[in-house]
Amino acid sequence: MQAELLDIRNHIAQYPPFNDMPEELLERIVAGIEVVYCRAGTQILELGQSNHWLHYVRSGAVEIYRRSGELYNRVGEGQIFGQFGLLMNKKVRFPVKAIEDSLIYKIPDEVFQYLWEQDENFADFVETEDRSRLRSAISRREKSNELMTAKVTRLISREPVSAPTTVRLQEAARIMTESGVSSLLLMDESGDTPKLTGIITDRDLRTRAVTHALASETPICEIMTEGLITISARSFIFEAMLTMLHNNVHHLPVVEGDEVRGVVALSDIVKYESQSSLFLVSNIYQQKHVKGLKKVSLDVRDSFVRMVNEDANSHMVGSAMAGIGRSFSQKLLELGEEHLGPPPVPYCYMALGSMARDEQLVVTDQDNAMILDDSFIPEQHDEYFLALAKFVSDGLAECGYTYCTGDIMATNPKWRQPLKVWKQYFTQWIDSPNGETLLNSNIFFDLDGIHGQTELAEQLKTLIADKASSSQRFLTLLARNALNRTPPLGFFRTFVLEEDGKQQKTFNLKRRGTAPLSDLIRVHALACGARSQNSFERLRDIAKTKLLMEDDASNLRDALEFISIVRIRHQALAIEEGREPDNNVRPEDLSPFERSHLKDAFQVVSNAQKFLRFRYNAGGGRNV
Repeated sequence: MQAELLDIRNHIAQYPPFNDMPEELLERIVAGIEVVYCRAGTQILELGQSNHWLHYVRSGAVEIYRRSGELYNRVGEGQIFGQFGLLMNKKVRFPVKAIEDSLIYKIPDEVFQYLWEQDENFADFVETEDRSRLRSAISRREKSNELMTAKVTRLISREPVSAPTTVRLQEAARIMTESGVSSLLLMDESGDTPKLTGIITDRDLRTRAVTHALASETPICEIMTEGLITISARSFIFEAMLTMLHNNVHHLPVVEGDEVRGVVALSDIVKYESQSSLFLVSNIYQQKHVKGLKKVSLDVRDSFVRMVNEDANSHMVGSAMAGIGRSFSQKLLELGEEHLGPPPVPYCYMALGSMARDEQLVVTDQDNAMILDDSFIPEQHDEYFLALAKFVSDGLAECGYTYCTGDIMATNPKWRQPLKVWKQYFTQWIDSPNGETLLNSNIFFDLDGIHGQTELAEQLKTLIADKASSSQRFLTLLARNALNRTPPLGFFRTFVLEEDGKQQKTFNLKRRGTAPLSDLIRVHALACGARSQNSFERLRDIAKTKLLMEDDASNLRDALEFISIVRIRHQALAIEEGREPDNNVRPEDLSPFERSHLKDAFQVVSNAQKFLRFRYNAGGGRNV
């Protein structure tokens, strides 16, 4: 192989999805590559134009935009673009523009299609990235995970560290070391008001002082950087990133008028972006071992706090966190199958409860189950599925999803059964309900197939929708069971608090707030044959059937959103303060606004439970 082609081959072989690719496929890629050079500002792909190339960035950087002109993604060395159009109709779906002088390798469509057909990892990479971005976006209106809408001041975590320009080299190094900063602002204090004049960084100390063996008493002004590039405190994070890239600087003072608010480092932006749910999901899919997943899981809480601080609503947060949880499960299932070999019969792995409803937060355990194909023979096949279930369950525990105390996990043989047995379960639960089966209904009637033959889960959803809506006795008993958990509101609109134990003087926002709401919404959804799982989507479907008046559905939607967001913010605050998050809130920790509107929301729940009792004739007692 020629030296130039060998260089190309060695470069692409470093990066996914090419890094694990067989030699024969790499040679096919290299043989068909065209090399193009794009100057900064060049429009590489126009919206709607024909495109028959997969693009690989050898050096430089490009930006990818949505149809609306909003920034969609930024890719650099070792990353690809143009695959979405190649998977669709050979038309450009996302315009691309070079933001730096860039060297691009163009891989022809026929090679792309051959790779897609021959290499499963390659196919998964180019398909999954598209799906995960769309899934993680949740809504085009969601701005919480984009650099485009967050102010640069969000990255400032401390007061600026500064010194006069007259300070000596050794003293400047001491100040930086003791303050734990990588840059020092230098102020001219000769006038009435100190004026920002220069900056010194760790890199400057190495390259300008240590390398040249400067004396410790050298005035810092001799090596400082002058003519500083700054950015306004009103600017967005993406503007700070572009400013750094354009000017090749790694530290950017943030100013507001004549005041210096702080310094943003390029590493701050990298860390900030790594906390997005999109980045996190992408990172999960790239891991090769459970250890890697465990390391990635340490970023889940940071991602949660970031969404909360950027005012994402509860549906966005719940969907994103459930998406992250699904991604951990899906990757563990892939790793488990790689370790154990292919499954002996088809199966479907189900998520249950809050993950299935897209209402998961950071305080959660694992609820899951397996549907096995009816060709399943326990003596021949169950050893494999038990091992797989244990591998996934143990892996989830490693990643922070604790084992279910009620043993609602696929490791329990009761919840690892053929489709025909699951159909018997649901039929019995609906036709002959009792206390135990009604508790099961609250968990298993929120289900989502997330891996394998997901159509098996869809068959169960169809069975539930058909049978539950026609069983008045089941709905009556399920409604009665839903009245067991009541909102913490007394006769005079005072909060009813726990009296004993560690949580005394608190009320539980999940047990006494969101759970009663999801319970009663589930009853109405089953009654009208809705197949949706998420509580907000169920309310939408319920309103269409007129089972609830539009105003009543809207009130429930508002109550669910407000209680959920107070719960979410409570957990985010605990994380920021270094405490373990929970669901227990003390009234005195709430603002007057929150206390007042929580009471309104709890009153909505109370009224909705009264209607539930009336609508399903569920007033004959609370227990079956």
